[in-house]
Amino acid sequence: MKLAGAITAGGRSKRFGTDKALFEFEGRSLLRRVADSLDDCEPKLLIAPPGKYDLGGWRLVDDTRPGEGPLAGLEAALAQVDDWLAFAGVDLPFVRPELWNVLARFTLGADLVVPLDEAGRRQPLSALYHASLLPRVTALLDGGERKLNELQQAARTVFVPWAHVSHLGPHLFVNLNTPSDLPRAP
Repeated sequence: MKLAGAITAGGRSKRFGTDKALFEFEGRSLLRRVADSLDDCEPKLLIAPPGKYDLGGWRLVDDTRPGEGPLAGLEAALAQVDDWLAFAGVDLPFVRPELWNVLARFTLGADLVVPLDEAGRRQPLSALYHASLLPRVTALLDGGERKLNELQQAARTVFVPWAHVSHLGPHLFVNLNTPSDLPRAP
């Protein structure tokens, strides 16, 4: 299955103290690390403020609701695609290309495929979203909602247990929100 890919990088990185997307980790920026995981996707969409990042081969899509969170970034991305979208946060340095292939096996009968981490927590910033969700995303945003988890209740969501993705590594869903998150990273 061919997927479109999008990275949401519209956050202000307040807790991190510096621009997370450009933060170098093991020789690559967080933005480049996540982009590499989506390399097989087409189109490749970067949801970010205009002119903030340059990522060769990626189409910059303006965050149409700046400061409104990842649900707004998802809205901007879904408006650009016709089918399935692999949607990733810029602060997930261990996400791997194989994740998207595993999740794609669970799309039948769904319009949202969300992996679960080892503790059973939902990981909506490393999930697959179908383009048909755009009206629901827009309605949630218009109603004041900003969290991706609310969409899971309004969609035909398949949750993929950790057992299906655990072979991709124990740190797959480590999210770098603050510099103190770095010691947890391998």
